[in-house]
Amino acid sequence: MSTQTRTRRIGRRAFLGGSLVALLGAGSASAWALDTFVIDHVEVDNASSLTSQGVQAATASTTGTSTATSYRSDTAGITITKKVVGSGPETITYYVADVTVSDATIVRSAFAGDQFGRNIIADTSEIAEQAGAVLAINGDYYGFRDTGIVIRNGVAFRDKPAREGLALYADGSMRLYDETSTSAARLVADGVWQTLSFGPGLVRDGAVIAGIDSVEIDTNVGNHSVQGEQPRTGIGMIAANHYVFVAVDGRSAGYSRGVTMSEFAKIFVDLGATVAYNLDGGGSTTMVFNGTLVNNPLGKGQERGTSDILYVAG
Repeated sequence: MSTQTRTRRIGRRAFLGGSLVALLGAGSASAWALDTFVIDHVEVDNASSLTSQGVQAATASTTGTSTATSYRSDTAGITITKKVVGSGPETITYYVADVTVSDATIVRSAFAGDQFGRNIIADTSEIAEQAGAVLAINGDYYGFRDTGIVIRNGVAFRDKPAREGLALYADGSMRLYDETSTSAARLVADGVWQTLSFGPGLVRDGAVIAGIDSVEIDTNVGNHSVQGEQPRTGIGMIAANHYVFVAVDGRSAGYSRGVTMSEFAKIFVDLGATVAYNLDGGGSTTMVFNGTLVNNPLGKGQERGTSDILYVAG
């Protein structure tokens, strides 16, 4: 681990830890908070070395060609588009990556430090560089919680059903599902290549899902609600093996106010998505292309550490 990575982790955790201690007080409560939200808990090291016993990953091309806004290879096509709507305080700025792949297993996940566990973080660009990603967005920040079904690159890492999840299948399809109605083993057996556990689901059957502006994701400290006008990251599917990754900037007056959950869903519907899902957002919202930060997190141009990314292999 580099000194730079460690410095970023300490800085983020010092802020979070200090806030929690102030909220929860001294003694056993603060010790619990530090252990739960700040201290590294590595469950699996060298996570990328694990391989699925069922689904096998495709071999990505190493001869792709890139420009500032596009990438083409034998296995993937990516086009990045910046969109600005509204004006003044109502300005919304977002970035769309239109992604087509020849094989769905080219869409992969990577963990910070190549370690699975809680509170392990690094910048999206750093994780992307280590993974050899052409395009990457921040994932679901699985490491902030100890619940949810976590399947990455065909391997089950966690099986604690809790919420509405998203499943990306090796056949290129994508579906919303109720984690509490299944298991990680069943999903892997059915051909699931990736799961994401944040939410809520945004689009089903090409339509905005009703009631999403009042959904709460978790009730734990620091992540009680994802409502209001916020920076957001999400993924949608137009057709099998044809996806859209979207990063909406926000909390920056005159540049981008962010979007509500239903506004975010409408973006995906307008792009032609038949299904879409909300990922971790706020200051975590990040899109990286060819090693360069595409969006402008919180209008400051600075990334915030996250536990995982979803990416397109080169």
